[in-house]
Amino acid sequence: MPPYSGVQKQLINQFVNFTDAKDTVAVKFLKAHRWNAEEAIDAYFQSPQGSGGSTSALNKVFDSYRDEPEENPDGIGIEGAMKFLGDIQVQLDEVACLGIAELLKSPSMGEFTREGFVNGWRGVRYLTRESSCDNLDKMISHAANVRARIPIEPDLFRRVYRYTFPLCRMQGQRNLQFDIASEQWRLFFTPQNGGIQWNTPTTPWLDWLIEFLEERGKRPVNKDLWEQVEVFMRKTLEDENFGWWSADAAWPGTLDDFVGWVQAKRGKGSEEMEVE
Repeated sequence: MPPYSGVQKQLINQFVNFTDAKDTVAVKFLKAHRWNAEEAIDAYFQSPQGSGGSTSALNKVFDSYRDEPEENPDGIGIEGAMKFLGDIQVQLDEVACLGIAELLKSPSMGEFTREGFVNGWRGVRYLTRESSCDNLDKMISHAANVRARIPIEPDLFRRVYRYTFPLCRMQGQRNLQFDIASEQWRLFFTPQNGGIQWNTPTTPWLDWLIEFLEERGKRPVNKDLWEQVEVFMRKTLEDENFGWWSADAAWPGTLDDFVGWVQAKRGKGSEEMEVE
């Protein structure tokens, strides 16, 4: 091997450990991506050179769950998806289910494509430093890992949360139906389902948000509101008294109105306590 700096040697070793590729292949991809290991490894797995290894085993797993092998050779439908999720010990009513959907880039709830399935599981190795997920035992292990990480890793939580918007949207619709949105909020913002506790001893944030939106007519939820509710949730857990909130900030108008609604509700509650 030609002389490389200490840092470059570390990156080569990292690439080789993640991919099982030869040193020469590692150098080729690292040079092509300015010695950015993450980009180089990603490019490798997307290339013909990186499509071997566990791909054959993953295709066999995928094929075993296809509902209609002849009509849809590259898709898993609802029945197959439910069986697969059950086999990797993931419940349909937990956030981890959405985490697996995000990992495998499901086009809609209860569906998997061959490309998303193979690329998703094959990519687990370099994303989490686990061994390649090319059989059910390893997939069970990774699903448990996802379940444990989602509530405590904000970046992962946000990625799964935001992917849920297009995943659960009705075909042909730009927005998320209110009933679906509220159901998913209860999933993400309740710890029993593998999410984050938003309701607090002093303020039932989740319950109040849904109550507020129901009073407004259960309007469809657009992408901006969906994404900003998660940001809003974290802000309220940092400071329940809105010390961070400003009417001039770029919050969706719905959340601006919700802040006023909460403040009025708190004021009313205080007045009732004084009367009692």
